[in-house]
Amino acid sequence: MTMLSLRLSRALSQGRTAHAQPQSRASLLAMLLRKRAAAHNVGAEELEALLRDQILWSLPMQYDGEPKAPLSSSAE
Repeated sequence: MTMLSLRLSRALSQGRTAHAQPQSRASLLAMLLRKRAAAHNVGAEELEALLRDQILWSLPMQYDGEPKAPLSSSAE
């Protein structure tokens, strides 16, 4: 997919009247994964990379070495 196609897609998306809010983080991730798979299937590398970044940004990440959050504030 070319940059022109990406711009056209964004323009069409912004022109829609109602933006449906995802009901949960899981539904948002499922939507992004479906869009990324569709972009992969048509060979839209730029769009797929954009969606991959959005998926990574929306995931709760914890890296090695980070302190884990306590399960409850009254651990004692």
